[in-house]
Amino acid sequence: MASLNVGSLGEYIREQRRNAQYSLRQLADAAGVSNPYLSQIERGLRKPSAEILQQIAKALRISAETLYVQAGILEERQEEGPGLRAAILADPLIGERQKQALLAVYEAFLKENRENPESRDGRADDAPPAPDAAHG
Repeated sequence: MASLNVGSLGEYIREQRRNAQYSLRQLADAAGVSNPYLSQIERGLRKPSAEILQQIAKALRISAETLYVQAGILEERQEEGPGLRAAILADPLIGERQKQALLAVYEAFLKENRENPESRDGRADDAPPAPDAAHG
């Protein structure tokens, strides 16, 4: 079983909270946890459960998987880019609404690629027409 890396997890949550321009109290309210508990998580004093991490991720509008990776619960998947999510959220040149729109598009592409791997490189668009379509 992987050990929880609570120090860097707390730092990561604090960084994401600041990037989202939330106060500690605002994030605690949005995530449904107490202000002191969230403070202890950020300072690396508490090990949050996967459920609490999911609530925090939802409030921060990031994937729970990203927090699980930070906590050492999951291995980082190389084909996806949690770093991209963090970069979008950290960018001071775009607004919160714009960040969420970019993340939504990115998540839609990832979902499409998981459901239809051929769409990743455009092969699905280049496929010949189905036999029925050729006889139209």
